[in-house]
Amino acid sequence: MRVAIIGAGIVGVSTAYELALLGHEVTVFERRSSVAEEASFANAGVLATGCLGPWAGPGTGWKAMRSLFEGPAALRFSGLHALSQLPWMWRWWRASRPRVHRANQAALLRLAQFSCERLLGLTRDLGLEFEQAPGFLVLLRSERDLKARKTTLAALQDLGVAHELVDAARCHGLEPGLHRATALHAAIHFPQDGVGNCRHFAHLLKSQAQRLGASFRFDTEALAVAAGRAPRVELAGAEAASFDAVVVCAGVQAQRLLSGVGVSLPLAAVHGYSVTAPLRHVDGLPPPGPRAAVMDDRHQIAVCRLGQRIRVSGLAELGGRLDDIGAAPLRRLYRTLDDWFPGAAATRDAQHWKGARPMLPDGPPVLGASGAPGIWLNLGHGGSGWTLACGSARVLAEQISGREAPLDVSGLGVARLR
Repeated sequence: MRVAIIGAGIVGVSTAYELALLGHEVTVFERRSSVAEEASFANAGVLATGCLGPWAGPGTGWKAMRSLFEGPAALRFSGLHALSQLPWMWRWWRASRPRVHRANQAALLRLAQFSCERLLGLTRDLGLEFEQAPGFLVLLRSERDLKARKTTLAALQDLGVAHELVDAARCHGLEPGLHRATALHAAIHFPQDGVGNCRHFAHLLKSQAQRLGASFRFDTEALAVAAGRAPRVELAGAEAASFDAVVVCAGVQAQRLLSGVGVSLPLAAVHGYSVTAPLRHVDGLPPPGPRAAVMDDRHQIAVCRLGQRIRVSGLAELGGRLDDIGAAPLRRLYRTLDDWFPGAAATRDAQHWKGARPMLPDGPPVLGASGAPGIWLNLGHGGSGWTLACGSARVLAEQISGREAPLDVSGLGVARLR
């Protein structure tokens, strides 16, 4: 089959590779000049199945609202554009009901576990090196923070997720660079999770896809798609192209592309921030910063090591502009870095980034047929695109090829959003 893919972020590149591996003739259209130039550019780097869950969960709505008035908030509303997201937030609130949350969490976990298995398989079979390191700690500052995680710990146990509750001494053994003056009560250790450079992996997998015959057309913007037996992609400055199937992996741009074929998705651009800086080495002292990845559970901010750099990332901002990198969110990232790894980064050389994460209100992405003939969907991964990309791509490639999906895909289709 001749298959078009719109979008060359980590999800689009992974989809191109899997489809090419199954023998399809693949063309990828990307409006930027390279792969992983938008939401995949400087994300956290955390590959985590254990702490992955829907953003909507029991009590999270009230917790998010309360945090707005109790100090620096993990959730921010920026600009009048945030008001346009009220319908999305209503759906998010309704998805927080316990029964809905449990179903969405199970769907996400199935996909995440399969995805990480696929990533490990590709890493081994293709000999890929992308600054990966094993181990992930969710840091709990106080007894109160631990009590707030009791439900999570019970769910992890029920779902069979490999994890260990460790005390502060064990935390410092796993991550010796943690600042001992910062209050630390306990942590959840996920030994099978870790960290890796998403953008670097995307470039490596693009090369592998090209080796299999996939074509990448950069600086080429898709304006619209047309459904049918021979679905088309309308292109800026070029003639429309027809294919046997079109896969939309365009993140927050998908709403515009799909509007012409009658597919409406409740996608919201939830902005996240990151700071990336070189590690500061001092002769005679052990390497600074984390060995792999940690997350401050109270503030929902991750601190990761990527080769000889340190990356701090997190926060969730509704509304605002992508090109407006606020000073307050950056201060929160720097403050968290200074709490856990003071002096570990050469912050004068830091790079600041803000990305638009395409998020659906209930949490899981949408995979499979769109309902419009010839148009397929692989999008809405939110802040977990790096973790979910390889599995999502494999699932979709099997579906397009007319094969049975390699895992239970209930809760991942477009029907749940209607």
